Amino acid sequence: MSWDFALLLFIALVVTGIVWLLDRLWLRAGRRRRAEAQAQACRNNAAGLDAEALSAECQQVYERANRAPWWVEYCVSFFPVILFVFVLRSFVVEPFRIPSGSMLPTLENGDLILVNKFQYGLRLPVIDRKVVELGSPRRGDVVVFRYPVDPSVDYIKRVVGLPGDVVEYRNKTLSINGTPVPHTRDGDYFEPDRAAYVGQYQEQLGDVAHRILLNANAAQDFMPITRFPNFKDCSYLADGVRCTVPAGNYFMMGDNRDNSLDSRYWGFVPDRNIVGRAFFIWMNFSSPSRIGGFH
Repeated sequence: MSWDFALLLFIALVVTGIVWLLDRLWLRAGRRRRAEAQAQACRNNAAGLDAEALSAECQQVYERANRAPWWVEYCVSFFPVILFVFVLRSFVVEPFRIPSGSMLPTLENGDLILVNKFQYGLRLPVIDRKVVELGSPRRGDVVVFRYPVDPSVDYIKRVVGLPGDVVEYRNKTLSINGTPVPHTRDGDYFEPDRAAYVGQYQEQLGDVAHRILLNANAAQDFMPITRFPNFKDCSYLADGVRCTVPAGNYFMMGDNRDNSLDSRYWGFVPDRNIVGRAFFIWMNFSSPSRIGGFH
């Protein structure tokens, strides 16, 4: 997944960077010395050639001797490109593709999105260790993170609970610290995964107004799929689930409330798993009109 690509990109950066540095400090000068020596030998050994022909022939000898091996040429050419891509996707923005309908209606399957990599702090690439603290996820942010059950997989959900929050989802009602999160009916939405219409609502989560899908009549079973870390902080009840978010963790939910595998089933997302905040759809080949920002 993206972690594997980041590792491969890092390896490519190291290999091409070493070759680029060796070429700058040693290989290039050695080629030049050999080329000058061969060109001088060409001039010394030439016989029967006029000055113009001698100059052209010796110049060709110089250029052939001074040409870098193909693998050096490739590394030197690709190193600046790889460096640019590595810095861009490690510290600025990274592209992701939405693989499912769990974030409908905000994000659709096939949306190609950009994720802000520096808003929540700068992390060392590959090992993902935060070295500069710039901010923390806020309630309502749409966040990409490494799935706690399988960190090689990237997930995208909305931040619902912050560290210390008590989050309840009971009888299709979301409450945070004992206060129900307000939502109002906003028509119906055709959900492609189920080939049916489902209720669409406007929800106010912190400072963020966004849309959710909710089928008030659909049954939902909130049995956990794994005994996750800090399992003791959650209570699974007949009508839903109640969790107290531990320090350094977040409670995530999909906007498609009846069709999202999220913190209600597999627990909390540690801060170390956070990749960044999703903020822009840069393409959807099935629906180009979706290009733009979202909440």
